[in-house]
Amino acid sequence: MDLTNKSILLCDDSILARKRLRDAINEFTDGATFYEAANGEQSVELYGEHHPDMVLLDIVMPVKDGIDATREILAIDPHATVIIVSSVGTQMQLKKAIEAGAKDFIQKPIEMDQLRTLIQTHLGGQ
Repeated sequence: MDLTNKSILLCDDSILARKRLRDAINEFTDGATFYEAANGEQSVELYGEHHPDMVLLDIVMPVKDGIDATREILAIDPHATVIIVSSVGTQMQLKKAIEAGAKDFIQKPIEMDQLRTLIQTHLGGQ
């Protein structure tokens, strides 16, 4: 799938989780530019600086959680595509993030087919 001229912001406090996500996306796509943030505050700053086409955002993070970051990113750009990447134990927080304006979600551990569908749906890569 060609994602040339598309950019994705990966935000998770775990560097390993960000690497796994980037590697997984790179297994079925080419050409995407990645930005990485370790907390919600950094994700808001990087969004304002780069305006990526998609944000993959964890909920539970230090400094600023994914729910507050979602709200702030959408305040910068109401059309931002924020996707929540959530572990099983965060259902109530996931609901809050969707209510805050996240467009979609995917649960950890991430399944490749779900990730591929999510990228195709929101970035339109072919």
